[in-house]
Amino acid sequence: WILFEKNIGEKLSIDEVAVTNGELYTIVTNKAGRGGKGSLVTIVEGVKTKTTIEVLAKIPMEQRLAVKEVTLDMSNAMDAIIRASFPKADIVTDRFHAQQLISEALQEIRGSLRRTVLKEETEAILAAKKKKEIYQPTTYENGDTKKQLLTRSFHLLFKSSSKWTEKQKQRATILFREFGELDEAYKLSMMFRSWYEHNTNKDQAQQNLQSWYEKVEEKNIASFIVAARSIQAHEDTILNYFNHRSTNASAESFNAKLKGFRGLVRGVRDVKFFLFRVGRLCG
Repeated sequence: WILFEKNIGEKLSIDEVAVTNGELYTIVTNKAGRGGKGSLVTIVEGVKTKTTIEVLAKIPMEQRLAVKEVTLDMSNAMDAIIRASFPKADIVTDRFHAQQLISEALQEIRGSLRRTVLKEETEAILAAKKKKEIYQPTTYENGDTKKQLLTRSFHLLFKSSSKWTEKQKQRATILFREFGELDEAYKLSMMFRSWYEHNTNKDQAQQNLQSWYEKVEEKNIASFIVAARSIQAHEDTILNYFNHRSTNASAESFNAKLKGFRGLVRGVRDVKFFLFRVGRLCG
């Protein structure tokens, strides 16, 4: 581990990054450093909660009590580290990780439908082959087959309808006409994204989040019920976003810089020396 206690600040980020061969390290950074000199607070080998807590405990308690806010992903381990190390800090779950959870629920439905369609198509091809006929799939008005429709809809489901191209609008119209469950799931996903964009304070956000939960229960879509329960489990730290609208983007940016540095030196053979160089650059 490496520790730069002088780099502690009021607003921190915590994340994990693979340094070499998929081996993970826990990194705490100071947002004020903007990824440059003074950014790195600590980098600890592995993701064991106890180890990182022990390293951060080397920083005097007076300095740790001055930390006001820490952003992180939806990791319970990271949450435990922050609660033990910075008891006065507000913990903020990154909005993009929460949105990703909902997007994954939506894509899970699309993937399930695609597998069903693929199975049906395979059976139809085999049946046609048995009859010594040429299989001709049904195509929609935009030229897509049912399988292509689901495959090519991957990207448009991540975007708001206002950002669709004309071709995507046509594809979405057909997609939601043919697969009503996907239409309902997309609306729930966009409703959650809109929740982040249009609420201005925690009280308002909490009320509107309850409305979203109710909508999920009403639609009774299995993957969204699971995702909503996970959101509920992290609700307090998710709502803290509305205090200052802070995200964990600085940690993601710092991780990208580390990966770029790793690529620049053509991989990491000597981990200790690599971390030493990172410390010189960002510590």
